[in-house]
Amino acid sequence: MNKELISLKNISKLYNGGQIKALDNITLSILQGEFVSIVGPSGSGKSTLLNIMSGLDKPTKGEVFFKNNKINSNKDWIDIRSKKIGFVFQKFNLLPTFTALENVEIPMFGVVNSSKKRRLKATELLCQVGLKDRLNHYSSELSGGEQQRVAIARSLSNSPDIIFADEPTGNLDSETSKSIIRLLLDIHLKFNRTLVIVTHNNEIAKLSNRTIHILDGEIVNKSS
Repeated sequence: MNKELISLKNISKLYNGGQIKALDNITLSILQGEFVSIVGPSGSGKSTLLNIMSGLDKPTKGEVFFKNNKINSNKDWIDIRSKKIGFVFQKFNLLPTFTALENVEIPMFGVVNSSKKRRLKATELLCQVGLKDRLNHYSSELSGGEQQRVAIARSLSNSPDIIFADEPTGNLDSETSKSIIRLLLDIHLKFNRTLVIVTHNNEIAKLSNRTIHILDGEIVNKSS
């Protein structure tokens, strides 16, 4: 039986002095090796939920656990994010003055001390995502799909336990979106990476082990 990787206990997130409730008393666990999609209309709290699960935002109330250890401080999250979590964003978030190789190397600084090892691993990851011939290209020289492949390679740079993807196909055409989802699914299956995707795309949701439906800050359904 798979172990709990991330657990939320009675999580609420309030804004504007409590006038806006983005999340309302959420209790949820993500298991090791799962592929989970989070779906719901715009403004339902999907991205807020992902941000709290990944430590990019703090809950107003409730507790977050990583491998059954309660997260008590920013320092805890910094350590976990640098070594245990990979991120893929809708807008790619690549540094434009860095090459594809350099972008993938960035998360390894402070984790992998050898520059040669960083370069070798970044090269290997970019080859795995189909960018063998684009290693030294800047993001402005890459298509949207290629930029997202760089971002996926970057998310794998420190061999994370879990990858969080927030609308990873939101800026891509339908055919490119399919290839990116196939790549993420392949990584999930081949390397047993836990994958959590926030999406509007029903085709992505159908591929996941479990779909979490969010509405007005509450979980209204957890289907598998």
